[in-house]
Amino acid sequence: MLAITDLSIRLAGRLLIDQSSVQITPGSRVGLVGRNGTGKSTLFKVIRGEVAAEHGTVTLPPRWRVGSLAQEAPNGPESLITVVLKADLERDALLAEAEHATDPHRIAEIQTRLVDIDAHSAPSRAAAILSGLGFSAADQLRPCAEFSGGWRMRVALAATLFAAPDLLLLDEPTNYLDLEGTLWLEDHLAHYPRTVIVISHDRDLLESSVDQILHLERGKLTLYKGTYSSFEEQRAARELLDAKAVKRQEAERARLQAFVDRFKAKASKARQAQSRVKMLERLKPITALVTEDVREISFPAPEKILSPPIIAVDNASVGYDPASPVLGRVTLRIDNDDRIALLGANGNGKSTLVKLLAGRLAPFSGKVTRADKLSIAYFAQHQLDELNEDASAYDHVRKLMGDAPEAKVRARAGAIGFSGKAADTKAGKLSGGEKARLLLGLATFFGPNMIILDEPTNHLDIDSRGALAEAINEFPGAVIMVSHDRYLIEACAERLWIVADRTVTDYDGDLDEYRRLVLSARNAESAPRERSAPSEKPQRPKSDNRGSLKKRIAEAEAEIARVGDIIAKIDTALALPDIFTRDPKQAAQLSKARANAADALARAEEQWLEASAQFDEAAG
Repeated sequence: MLAITDLSIRLAGRLLIDQSSVQITPGSRVGLVGRNGTGKSTLFKVIRGEVAAEHGTVTLPPRWRVGSLAQEAPNGPESLITVVLKADLERDALLAEAEHATDPHRIAEIQTRLVDIDAHSAPSRAAAILSGLGFSAADQLRPCAEFSGGWRMRVALAATLFAAPDLLLLDEPTNYLDLEGTLWLEDHLAHYPRTVIVISHDRDLLESSVDQILHLERGKLTLYKGTYSSFEEQRAARELLDAKAVKRQEAERARLQAFVDRFKAKASKARQAQSRVKMLERLKPITALVTEDVREISFPAPEKILSPPIIAVDNASVGYDPASPVLGRVTLRIDNDDRIALLGANGNGKSTLVKLLAGRLAPFSGKVTRADKLSIAYFAQHQLDELNEDASAYDHVRKLMGDAPEAKVRARAGAIGFSGKAADTKAGKLSGGEKARLLLGLATFFGPNMIILDEPTNHLDIDSRGALAEAINEFPGAVIMVSHDRYLIEACAERLWIVADRTVTDYDGDLDEYRRLVLSARNAESAPRERSAPSEKPQRPKSDNRGSLKKRIAEAEAEIARVGDIIAKIDTALALPDIFTRDPKQAAQLSKARANAADALARAEEQWLEASAQFDEAAG
């Protein structure tokens, strides 16, 4: 059990958690929620022992392994599958020892333990996790260094999940994922066999993957049973009761104070008045309900509604190399009130498509027709790094308003969520959510006809995501969105386009159907047989297929040699003349270990045969 007892955490002089206690039973799947900046990530650091608490304790069972996502993405020449397999430290150490062990008794112990932890199925389990997170079989054999930072963070997530710690701590794990990876992760966490606590602002993940909600608000931790929707209902009922209790206490306080004021000067009533004073002192104030209203998000309406279609694309191809376009045969139409969500795994061309629509990429062939005077606002997460860190929100707005009066500039800054002193805070000191709000306001500043939103919800808390959904629905122009947030898509999108197989198609189903489609495809891909590589990913270099097959053959040969050596050592131990009479239990363990090793050898030989046949076929 994870026991948090009378815990107080202070960071940089600010009290984040104030004398809170909670107990989380083994096997619980908990969503840790709360506004940005309340201390959720700091609580994780205290649980991991990285930050000391000001007061109180965090107690874990002595043998529990705690795992969390590494802050730095893995890098280097090792293949993805190797990086993930090494996350199981015990398996890695046992396999290394098995290669050099000579004592028959120690060989038996090692092989028995490998059987107990299901070590021989580890490669297939690791491959299944990597596949679920979007890596093909060919990708899994490529060096980590060949991938971009975002994809390497997925490898770090895969390694954390593969290690299967007793307590799994995940802090916004979907920030590095596309919708397809998020759907797979939701399903994986829903079946996680041990204790997991996940910080997330994704409503659907909290609805489908957890069975308890731990709410951090105003320095207090409160545990609610059930999913996120159940938490909202329970919280609303609790706040109503709290409000009524506050009202009753205020009435009681007023009654006691009135008695004291009336009779404190009368000698005959002095004792009773003093008694009421003590009662007032003992009447511990109930924390009044503090409504943490969310600043709304709004997009200025375009000055003129254009005649449809505002964009028409006819049989276009587009990409970064004319010899190998990312998308081809693209034919589509966008009207002035469309709400369109783009689906498809990262790397299939969603960002390429929105750049084509925004006019940032020209087509190699085909035709793109835009309405006259079409204005497009484009928001992408990477633009957060392009804000001037030394300039305030006021400075950014002033740059767009030229010689406008001070009052008007501050009014516009307030309209995008930065009023008063907040307008003068430098961008470098803003939180991720505040930067996102600022960038949204700047991108849509002049009232565009169409808004393109590429992962707009990263860094926004749950309530701010709701405010964004309202802003999209109230905006009279067209909206194209790429998002891993299922709630945002369901709340706003009226049309779904799938970007896959190097083209764009309409999807007639809903997100529930799409979820089933994604999970069935990912489960099929996790089989040990070779899968086809995804469509071209500009940020992930294309690899030679024959080179990949040669690497698979070499790895299979190394596995055959390794397992063959283990079998030879077990046979040596089993050949001892008195092994079955002296220690029948150990003999049985050795026999079981040999059977498992033989199965592993058969699998490695099958993989070698399959890769060799594919290599011969590719070679012609």
